[in-house]
Amino acid sequence: MPKILIVYGGRRGGRTEQLRLALGDGARSSGEPLELREKSALAADAADLLWADGILLATPEHFAYMSGALKDFFDRTFYAVETHTVGRPYGLVVSAGNEGHGTIAAVRRIVTGYRWKEIAEPVLVVGEPKPADLECCRELGATLVVGLAAGIF
Repeated sequence: MPKILIVYGGRRGGRTEQLRLALGDGARSSGEPLELREKSALAADAADLLWADGILLATPEHFAYMSGALKDFFDRTFYAVETHTVGRPYGLVVSAGNEGHGTIAAVRRIVTGYRWKEIAEPVLVVGEPKPADLECCRELGATLVVGLAAGIF
């Protein structure tokens, strides 16, 4: 049974929360049994990463960068897990106000150090999420679960 960790930055009620909820909905509706943990980046820790078989990250764009909370999560967990989570599959969702590409590049740069595997192109949503954006998030959540259950990731 896949264990999925969703780590998210952003404020309650914001656009990133809408995207994060869609990720979780997609994971739960995949048709596969799973364990799902959703934690704010400020509350998540190394033990959560060690528990997880796959990781979904959701962050707002702040000044062409990830949220400070997600950066803090990476800073707090890297050395504790760097050799223990190599090859973990992950997906990324960015809620952007401008263009989001700097945020994607920054997350990818850090995740390279963890040596995780990106399972799909990041979901980039500029502005208010539309139904199609939420569907992309649901698909990403389901893809991670189904891929883990099938042994693809």
